[in-house]
This record gives sequence, structure tokens and C-alpha cells, in this order.
Amino acid sequence: MNRSVVFESKWCRLVAEAQESGDPYYMLDVPDYVAVIACTREGRLVLVKQHRPVVGHDVIELPSGHVDPGETPEQAARRELKEETGMIAADIELLGVLTPDVGRLTNRMWCYFARDVAPAESTGNGADVEEGITVLDVSEQDVMQMAADGRIDHALNLAVLFLAVSKRRLGGSLT
Repeated sequence: MNRSVVFESKWCRLVAEAQESGDPYYMLDVPDYVAVIACTREGRLVLVKQHRPVVGHDVIELPSGHVDPGETPEQAARRELKEETGMIAADIELLGVLTPDVGRLTNRMWCYFARDVAPAESTGNGADVEEGITVLDVSEQDVMQMAADGRIDHALNLAVLFLAVSKRRLGGSLT
């Protein structure tokens, strides 16, 4: 593999790989990331709503984010869950590891299912949540309806939900 970095920022690197044709093949080298299906003791799912500049509107998503250097994917999942929702997980299970885009991205996505999530101990006035995020507490049936009608349209989040259904972590209340 003959790869060279064409551009680099704190968010990504654009990498070119030489091809036999002489034309370079470009790919984005970005950090691995995690996504968490967070389920409360009451069987409700915790989602986040935030503005995403790429699509120009608010989106409903699973708690998710990058794996920081020196951090395991599970540590990143627990950190992102707490940062974005103010919740901690009693138990967290790896559902699978996906390749987000085999044509352009070099990273992996670690998909987790967190059971019995509950509010973290706070420093005084409620759990701290990242600025710009609204936490949603939604029934499993409503999450599935949101996926079906397009209110949840993030393809990678839909893949995580599918993994959870296929592994029978979700879907018990669906008919």
C-alpha cells in the first residue's frame, strides 16, 4: 500500500493511495466512533436531538461520538453516553463493529447496547449534558416508528437499531 497524506486537520486526514492506472484513490482517515442504544430500567430508550450543520437541521440520534486517542471503544461509549445524556450504564454490551463506508472512510463504528441506564451523580444542579443537545426519553415502539417514518434518518443509527433487533435486544414489544 502506497498511501500519502494530502490534507490533515484535527477532524480528519485526506489520504491518497496510488493505483495501477496512475490516478490516486482518495479516502478519509477519521477516528473510530461509537453509538449507544441506551435503555432505562423502565424499558425506555434515551436519544439525543441536536443541530447538524452538514444537513442544516436538527436530527434525532443515538448518543454517539469519536473514540479518543488512548481510549477503548467501550470507554468512549460510556463517556459519550454521559456527556450527551447525563446517563451512566450499569451494563454495556458490544452488539457489533461496522464499517461505515467501505468506499471512502477508513474507520470502524462500535455499536453498543446499554442496559439499565440511569442519571449520573451530579455536581449540584442536575446531570451536565453537552450544550446544544436535547435529551429525549422515548418508548421502544416510538423509536421504531421514528425509524420507519424518517424522523430518525441517520443511516448508521438505523444500522445499530437493526443490529439490536437482529440480536433480540429490541423488538420484543413490536408486533
